[in-house]
Amino acid sequence: MKADRFRINLWPFPGRLIYRWFGWVVWFVSGVVVSGEERFPISTPEEQGIESGAVMELVHALGAEADSIHSLMMVRHGHSIAAGWWAPYRESARHTLYSLSKSFTSTAVGMAIDEGLMGLSDTVVSFFPDLLPEKVSGNLKAMRVKDLLTMSTGHTSEDLSGFSFDAPGSLVKQFLALEVDHKAGTHFLYNTPATYMCSAIVQQVSGQSVHQYLQSRLYGPLGIESPVWDECHDGISLGGYGLNVRTGDIAAFGQTYLQGGRWKGQQIIPENWTRQATALQTSNGSNPNSDWDQGYGFQFWQCRFGGWRGDGAFGQYCLVLPEQDLVIAITSGTNDMQKILNLIWTHLLPGLHEFPLAKDQVKANQLAGQLNSLKLPPVEGMHTTPLSRIIENRKYYSDQSIQMLQIQTTGPGHVVHLKCFGKDYVIPCRPGDWVDTEFPTIYLGAQKAGLSEQVPASVSGAWLNEEVFRLKAWLYQTPFSHTLDMKFSEAGKKLSLSSTLNVAFGPREMPIIEMRSAP
Repeated sequence: MKADRFRINLWPFPGRLIYRWFGWVVWFVSGVVVSGEERFPISTPEEQGIESGAVMELVHALGAEADSIHSLMMVRHGHSIAAGWWAPYRESARHTLYSLSKSFTSTAVGMAIDEGLMGLSDTVVSFFPDLLPEKVSGNLKAMRVKDLLTMSTGHTSEDLSGFSFDAPGSLVKQFLALEVDHKAGTHFLYNTPATYMCSAIVQQVSGQSVHQYLQSRLYGPLGIESPVWDECHDGISLGGYGLNVRTGDIAAFGQTYLQGGRWKGQQIIPENWTRQATALQTSNGSNPNSDWDQGYGFQFWQCRFGGWRGDGAFGQYCLVLPEQDLVIAITSGTNDMQKILNLIWTHLLPGLHEFPLAKDQVKANQLAGQLNSLKLPPVEGMHTTPLSRIIENRKYYSDQSIQMLQIQTTGPGHVVHLKCFGKDYVIPCRPGDWVDTEFPTIYLGAQKAGLSEQVPASVSGAWLNEEVFRLKAWLYQTPFSHTLDMKFSEAGKKLSLSSTLNVAFGPREMPIIEMRSAP
């Protein structure tokens, strides 16, 4: 695992403080940046019983076959044996987890139960007597915390269609007003409102949001620095999504569960909870080849080959294989989440062994080189064309979401000027490489994906041919990339702008925007 810049953190006891100050001394003496949160000792795969060749095959297959993989970290026997980030993604950046957040909410529930604040058999209605509908059905009255955790609330898809996170007013009240068609505990239906209610209950009994509640209990002990968790308008952590942490944080979370809740000699998560939450609690399908049909725990999925996982939309994984003493953390932007797991089963499992293997320095060096050179392909093409020189000072206008666009050539790259909904944006880019900047998302409706109107991004751009300029932006704290193709016609007087997202909850292609240059 690469070292982050050394940071001072006073938590949690003097020994740690002394260790950190010693790290500063080493840093000043040697001139080398020292990490104060090196969470896993680094090892070669062979030392931990894994063939480097198998890891290389997996890394290659993930990059070649599984859409866009953003990061991979593998921990066996408590040692980091492989860690890589596909540029422009980077170790230091948080990544949106989507439903992998659910497993963190489950952890908060387990801690609150251990502290005697609530119980698995407590009914949901008992926590919110002032928010109940005028008539409380028998099925709603019987719904327990356990039913929320196992996605067995008794709701049907039709029942939940009436719930919206964007609705005004109390979301808890909205949930309690839904019809409950089945008896709780009898009908599995994966849904995010159930996890939101877990979050709301933890806040009700603790006086803190789940995010606040986990600060000293989980984030601090595990070295999870500056996590971000989105809230609803009532200040309740969304629970089922909205958490943003780093790949190493995901790995540390999985390792803590694998170790029965212990981290660095401390019991962080109640051991009994780690067993219950990751065990089969309810059946949910019958397809032996699907990792989504193996059963469900308390906000954790069961896997084939004796594993379990937390996961989130577009390929965010905390995969744990207890029999192999292995944790795999992955972030990505994929449309085929099953393929990622299939590649792990196909390429990695045959390379796992019970005992250390003979040293293979050649393969270990090859793997290190592979991990250090991972990169998502930038836009390759021409820097200038005859047309680019003609349109250099032209501005193109429309009455749609993008009101103005201009491309200027600057040194080795370009600058794209945009006006979106009355706001001006300047986006630098260049062929064959990534340029860090910020990228506007408002015209793509990205707020629905939890994004602000302008986010950190790495951008690449080039002329694909005489008529088309392509700009590609990876929003490297999210699964998303945006590709803008600008096709010029009528001797550069007309511009057709098309925009595509790599993954999305709705349409991936935006309506084409027709623009014309000023007369």
